[in-house]
Formats: sequence, structure tokens, C-alpha cells
Amino acid sequence: MALSVLGAVWLIAWGGMRLAGTFKMTSEKFSAFANGLDLGRLTAAERAKALRELADKLNRLPAEDRRHVRLARSQGRLFEQMTEEEKGAFIEATMPTGFKQMINSFEQLPDEKRKRAIASAVKRLREQRDSDSPPGEFGGTKRPPPLSEDLQKKIVSVGLKSFYSESSAQTKAEVAPLLEELQHAMQSGRLFH
Repeated sequence: MALSVLGAVWLIAWGGMRLAGTFKMTSEKFSAFANGLDLGRLTAAERAKALRELADKLNRLPAEDRRHVRLARSQGRLFEQMTEEEKGAFIEATMPTGFKQMINSFEQLPDEKRKRAIASAVKRLREQRDSDSPPGEFGGTKRPPPLSEDLQKKIVSVGLKSFYSESSAQTKAEVAPLLEELQHAMQSGRLFH
């Protein structure tokens, strides 16, 4: 009797783990979903639903997978198909939690430390982009554009909060990987060493 109860418990636990594994979001599942969408063929209601689902899938990714997906621009083709309003809503829906706290903390840093932080984050993003991508993945025009010197200076001089609140959805999308990298650096304490 005890052996059969123990066997049943193990079977239930194994089944629960298998079921949980099917619900876990991965960068591969996200990319497959994003690549299967064509917003141009959807009605307005279907587009809204698909974009909410895309944002939900992106938000369910672990932080490292989110960074990889953003660097790989898995949602880039879809982003080009979105209206400005849809872009803005998608970015707001997918910004990491604690993002506003990070912006406020970043704003309190001295100018020189902000400059170094941005330069360091851009450098890490370029290194990740170059090391994480298989040969040819970012070849030609598919390579994510580097953050220009002018954009970096503007972020420091205007302030991250003002820059972000006044930027277009396209600019926010371009800066999103930088902001996530800055948040990661602040959370790890790397920015303050």
C-alpha cells in the first residue's frame, strides 16, 4: 500500500514537472511565435490580441533570454509592421519591472559616472552581439545598429528619464537593449564599483 502511494506521488510529481516544462517560455518558442506572425494579414482585434500575446511571451522569458532576443531582434520584422501607437504600447508592456526605479537611480548619478555607465553598457552590448550570434546571423543589414555617439551624449545631457519619456517608439526600441543592460549593471552592483 505505502509503495503504491509513493509510486503515485512520484508519478504525479513527474507529470507536474513535464507539464510545467511545456509552459516555460524559451527564446526558441518566442522566436517561433514571432516568426509565425504576419500583422498585415490580421484584423485590428486580431493584431491587438497577437501583440498582447507577443508581449506576454517576451515578459515570460528569463532575463538572459530577453537580452538575447532583443539583441537578435527576433521581433524586429513585426516591429516594422506596427503602427507608432502599437510600438509604444508594446515597448511599455515589455519594459522590465523595476525599470522606472532604475531610471530614477541612474538620474541621481554624477554626469561622469553616467557617461562611463553608458559607454560600458554599449561596449558590453556590442561584445554580446558579436559573441552570441552564430556566423551570418547578423550579416549585412540585419545587424542591430550600434547606439550612436550623439544618442549616447543626448542620454547623458538630457537625462535618461527625459530622453525616454520624450522619445519616439522607434528610438525607445533602439535604446531598450541599452536600458536593460544598464538595469542589469545596476542590479549586479557592477555600475557602482
